[in-house]
Amino acid sequence: MSGTAAGSPGPPRSRPSWHLYFLQLALQAATRSTCLRRQVGAVLVRDKRVLATGYNGAPRGVSHCLDVGCLREQLGVPSGERHELCRAIHAEQNAIIQAAVHGVGVDAAVLYCTTQPCILCAKMLINCGVSEIHYLEGYPDELSAAMFEEAGVRLHKETLP
Repeated sequence: MSGTAAGSPGPPRSRPSWHLYFLQLALQAATRSTCLRRQVGAVLVRDKRVLATGYNGAPRGVSHCLDVGCLREQLGVPSGERHELCRAIHAEQNAIIQAAVHGVGVDAAVLYCTTQPCILCAKMLINCGVSEIHYLEGYPDELSAAMFEEAGVRLHKETLP
């Protein structure tokens, strides 16, 4: 017998930290994205409990970019600009919407996201009371970082092991 049965000592294993665990959940959520340019996942957490998740994609009942192409690509819109010229709802917005639809408050929640939130999401996250944000990848939107700082929302750029 190999020594890995219940109660038997096996090779030591390590558990991910809570931050790593929630970032991995955000990465998993991003796999549901229907965006052709950037796949983003978000997880809202409070007291080590997942409140809601989201990923970027078209609204319910609307054709996805995977099916009809990317409007932003077609119009040559650079990343970080003209957010209104897009079929998708951002992952952070979808997480907030999912919490609202299911009656889950997100005040004092922590957001784990694969990408730093844009200014549109920053304003929403500030207003719904998110207290801090852990993200993996930067985003070309300096105004969002400045607004988070002014509002007292802590930003943490993380790296995966």
